[in-house]
Amino acid sequence: MSLRVIKAGLLSTVQDSGRDAQSRLGVAPSGAMDRPALRLANALVGNAANAAALELTVLGPVLQFECDCVVALTGAPIDARIDTTQLPLWRPLRVPAGATLKLAGMRQGARSYLAIAGGLRAQHWLGSASVDLNAGIGSALRAGERFEIAAAPTPQWLAKPGLSWPTWSLAPTHWFEAQQRPLRVVPGVHFDALDAAARSALYGTRFRIGADSNRIGFRLQGATLELSKPLELVSEAVDFGTMQLPPGGDPIVLMAEHPTTGGYPRIAQVAAVDLPYLAQRRPGDDLYFEHIDAQQAECLLIRQEQALDELIAELGRRLAAPGEPLNKFGVWIAP
Repeated sequence: MSLRVIKAGLLSTVQDSGRDAQSRLGVAPSGAMDRPALRLANALVGNAANAAALELTVLGPVLQFECDCVVALTGAPIDARIDTTQLPLWRPLRVPAGATLKLAGMRQGARSYLAIAGGLRAQHWLGSASVDLNAGIGSALRAGERFEIAAAPTPQWLAKPGLSWPTWSLAPTHWFEAQQRPLRVVPGVHFDALDAAARSALYGTRFRIGADSNRIGFRLQGATLELSKPLELVSEAVDFGTMQLPPGGDPIVLMAEHPTTGGYPRIAQVAAVDLPYLAQRRPGDDLYFEHIDAQQAECLLIRQEQALDELIAELGRRLAAPGEPLNKFGVWIAP
């Protein structure tokens, strides 16, 4: 059971939930940039939350399935077709053996996730299959490459031959935000080291994501931020969402492939609940920030995790015994 890569797309990589427990070894977590989208894609096909899937960036690949599969696409809205049939997103899809899935451009956002029932059989390193290009762990998809797919039962309600999908879908409005809104950030340990103009500019200026941004970090262009006086720092731990200030004055927000330590001033931390929203921004997009405190950030994340857990449990019930979808859990009847 396998799939073959016919065209690789712009940047398509295998990702799971990452290597969060390995930072003490100097190994970056990597993993999906939009982790709720990955978890929901896996839930839609009955996989464990951390099963290996494909993260697609801006322009997707062309894939040929060499076996019958159940798949799901979440994240940024991507043009997905088999022959002339346009596929719906945010629901399980039965794809027959021999079908060629063409994943083109994304109308909005930057990253889509393709999960396959059973998960991809990819090489694991330190407990994760996640590709980390910065660390040289794995590589982006290449034309001609094949991936083995772990065996998984096809749900009875998708067992009929050919391309098919259920009448229900997950409502994406809760999990993908196309409209611009502020990113909520907590002041970092060196926020007070900014001069007065920089502290005001951080919350009062629109920044633009620079062209040299990637899975390591987003370089922000706009107001040049300055410290009130020079700081001599030793390298300390950093995380996904840490905003550092290099000497040039353009902040950098660290992303999934971030280094584990950094020596630049840490002026802010993007709230974890907003990291998926940030991950869906492209180079050239504008960003602006809103101040919250650490307690607010924690409460927001707890609420998001509770909603995800409830929704994933409901999807499990829906896959086992499909019935009338419940709007409470963000599931709706397709028109």
